[in-house]
Amino acid sequence: LRIGVGIVVLNSKNKVFVGKRKDNPFDKWQMPQGGVEPNELLLIAMKRELEEETSIKNIEVLKEFNRWLEYELPRNLIGKIWQGKYRGQKQKWFIVKFTGIESEININTKFPEFIEWKWIDMNLLPSLIVNFKKHVYKDVLNELKKFIN
Repeated sequence: LRIGVGIVVLNSKNKVFVGKRKDNPFDKWQMPQGGVEPNELLLIAMKRELEEETSIKNIEVLKEFNRWLEYELPRNLIGKIWQGKYRGQKQKWFIVKFTGIESEININTKFPEFIEWKWIDMNLLPSLIVNFKKHVYKDVLNELKKFIN
């Protein structure tokens, strides 16, 4: 499994940042996430991935999940993603509060991953993600609800 990080970005109203993926634009949205480089600290990887995908720098880290979340790729994607090296991901998730101004958010980055972005109600998360990651988003939502309440 590829080691990665996932980021729940909350705004001041506790809405969650999601982006529509460039490579899967069929109304499937996801939160920022990405791989961890060799010897890279998870917190550093999270901040790097967030900036690479959204240009967001101004955050307050609220929580790092205690456990890892994993997903397996569907058969039709195994061998096609990540140069065929991995069958899925093992991710450490973080909850962060966006403390900047909205104009800071720019998805037209050096290597864009999203074609659109929006803030959503957290309860919509599992319904917006691709099926093979749905269980991860349900776990993230459960942690998020515990944290916010």
